[in-house]
Amino acid sequence: MDEILNNLALYGYLILAVYSFGGGMVALAGAGILSALGKMEITTSIVVATIANFAGDTVLFWLAQSNKKEVMKYLRKHRRKIAWTNLLMRRYGWLTVFLQKYIYGVKTLVPIIMGLSRYDLKKFVALNFFASILWGLVVGLGSYWFSEAVRRFLG
Repeated sequence: MDEILNNLALYGYLILAVYSFGGGMVALAGAGILSALGKMEITTSIVVATIANFAGDTVLFWLAQSNKKEVMKYLRKHRRKIAWTNLLMRRYGWLTVFLQKYIYGVKTLVPIIMGLSRYDLKKFVALNFFASILWGLVVGLGSYWFSEAVRRFLG
């Protein structure tokens, strides 16, 4: 078990960056737990995950905006999720960028659909920047503090 934890600590930041580029909630929660165990550093984990998450959503938005015809081919199977995402966008507007970070199944669709719409790139980047920071702090610190409390409780 120690060998696995040491390998995770060694390659953890790279794994965290790659996984956070496409989502990353589970990886960041895992990094928070490993940080509570002393195998990783929580501040570095949050920074790595936040930057990768921001970059991933921005790339998705940009790809959708610049390659609309190609992207539409891949979305035909996801009509229900697209409809639900459009409802989220209509109901909550810019807040959708913040909400999508925590909703499994639409996390990657929101930037794509916003990119396919006429949403402003600069506005999306600014919102995504702050949403990524908030996401990193909430998930990273939440998992760190919770795992630390569980560890103390279990002795």
